[in-house]
Amino acid sequence: MVSQFEKEIYEQPSVLSRFLDQRINDVKAITTFLREVQPKFVLVAARGTSDNAAIYAKYLLSAFLRIPVGLAIPSLYTLYNQPPQMRQGLVIGISQSGESPDVLAVMEEAKRQQTPTLAIVNQVDSPLGRSADLLLPLDCGEEKAVAASKTHTAQLLAIASLVATWLNDNQMLRDLSPIPQYLDQVLQTHERVREIAEQIKDHNRLLIVGRGYTHCTTHEIALKIKELAYISADPYSAADFKHGPIALVEEGFPLIAIAPLGKTFEIMKTLIQEVQQLGADTILVSNHLDFSRDHHRFVPLPTELPEWISPIVAVVPGQLLALCLTIARGNDPDRPRSLKKVTRTI
Repeated sequence: MVSQFEKEIYEQPSVLSRFLDQRINDVKAITTFLREVQPKFVLVAARGTSDNAAIYAKYLLSAFLRIPVGLAIPSLYTLYNQPPQMRQGLVIGISQSGESPDVLAVMEEAKRQQTPTLAIVNQVDSPLGRSADLLLPLDCGEEKAVAASKTHTAQLLAIASLVATWLNDNQMLRDLSPIPQYLDQVLQTHERVREIAEQIKDHNRLLIVGRGYTHCTTHEIALKIKELAYISADPYSAADFKHGPIALVEEGFPLIAIAPLGKTFEIMKTLIQEVQQLGADTILVSNHLDFSRDHHRFVPLPTELPEWISPIVAVVPGQLLALCLTIARGNDPDRPRSLKKVTRTI
């Protein structure tokens, strides 16, 4: 029987297509307001999978809008009662459920300080959705699986759409249109990913390395593998990886490298060669097809995929790997132990 998690992984092309069809006018209205406000900085509040989407927001907003972006520290609002000064900024809350009290506390403090707030949320009629000044619905439909998939990629697309529209950059806007087709292409690698999962299923630890925009991807794939397959998966930036964790690599150690073409590719290529010399059992997710010629654990990305939107697509092989590892290890992807769909933290 097909799990709910797998069904929702396969819903992603239609979910993202619907967002592009139905929500771009909302994005335009939001960015028109933001261009008038001209925030001096952005603070993003999120937890779990949404926190990994927040990392993507940090990269894109900083890189393209040149606005300093930070990730909120919710305990300063809920436990220490020492919130930072947020005036002249913008606070973005990202959530699937819109119910976590700590994310909501950040948004409420922003309103108290008369700072504009934006909610990127799937459940529109939620405390977060109702509290925000600006609302960007994800339109994913109900996400029944405990492990998020379609809401994560929708969050990434929402962030990318905001940046492209804020800049009114025609090339970036054109880059968004084929994303649902890119996801369809990547979903065709399912059988290849299943074979890889069978080969590494007995390992209880692995590493995931990326650089730049895909830093969020390494974290999200690691989270999925941990929460479903119960494997200790550690995510790293390729730069941080060289500052100590590379010492973990030994013969047969599984390492997943996320290496789309772009400005970080040569750095990733050099690192991949180095860990292979150390004996790492490498799994490559890339659209540099030369990797496929001599590597049996290569998962292809669309060749024309622009680097700045690569996390929206590159995370899908990781979702499939988490699914396949979970099944290969005899676990139920729809019933991860100790977890529930909505987690409320303070």
